[in-house]
Amino acid sequence: MFVGLVGRCTAWLTLALVLLVAVNVLARYLFSAGTVAMQELEWHLLAVTALIGMSYGVNRGDEVRVDMLYSRYGPRSKAVVDLVSAVLTILVALFLLKVSLAYVSQSYSFLEGSPDPGGLSYRFVLKAFIPIGFSLLALQAIVQIAKAVRELSQSGSRHGPSSE
Repeated sequence: MFVGLVGRCTAWLTLALVLLVAVNVLARYLFSAGTVAMQELEWHLLAVTALIGMSYGVNRGDEVRVDMLYSRYGPRSKAVVDLVSAVLTILVALFLLKVSLAYVSQSYSFLEGSPDPGGLSYRFVLKAFIPIGFSLLALQAIVQIAKAVRELSQSGSRHGPSSE
């Protein structure tokens, strides 16, 4: 529920990104004008959208799977695949969360900005979305694990020990 709310809010950044790109393109080609800061803002919005969007995609079931195989599985086999996927996801998310904390901390320690003249000043704020994004992904993986375990326990009680 929390990941869904954050994801829906962040989805509006996609509209902002599209509008920003359109303005940048029009400014560049019609008026031969543009700034490094506006171009960097595009990258920053895209990065935040991707970092938050990965957990939202899993929340909605929009993650990439090999559906031509998965769709043929029974409920128990699907639950096993979902459980293994969620466990692997949480392991990767927690590892990247741990690794990113030092990276973000270092960026905050010297209030990192853009190395480009005219670039955005607060790059350290953008980098903070790395552990936020992977924390949300880990939270969503916990939800996926709970769903898979519930499905396994329900399918086991419906079909008995030799269901598949």
